[in-house]
Amino acid sequence: MRLHLRPASGGFELYSWFFMRVSGVLLILLVLGHFGYMHLRHGVENIDYRFVAAQYATPFWRAYDLLLLTLALVHGANGGRTLIDDYIHGRGWRALFLAGLYTTSFLFLVVGGLIIVTFQPMGR
Repeated sequence: MRLHLRPASGGFELYSWFFMRVSGVLLILLVLGHFGYMHLRHGVENIDYRFVAAQYATPFWRAYDLLLLTLALVHGANGGRTLIDDYIHGRGWRALFLAGLYTTSFLFLVVGGLIIVTFQPMGR
């Protein structure tokens, strides 16, 4: 098993390594906050369309969800990039897998972000 120690050289890999640590801690805090508020404080049985519409009436929850989505997708894509670099050795295959990873991540980020930012409750 290979330990992912801090890269010896600077540049992109060092920033990527640092980002994974910072985003991981932020994701844990955001997910625990989301879980506590949504599931423990309000209960799953109370979460429906009206609940989400009321939450999204304030910019705080939109920003919170957008931050959670962005960090999760970028963190996951960066981890996927590391796995592809570690296990896909053919140059062409690596390029293909990375293109698929980046395209999929970008599309999910755009679609999810648009839904969060442009959500309008029905009847308004």
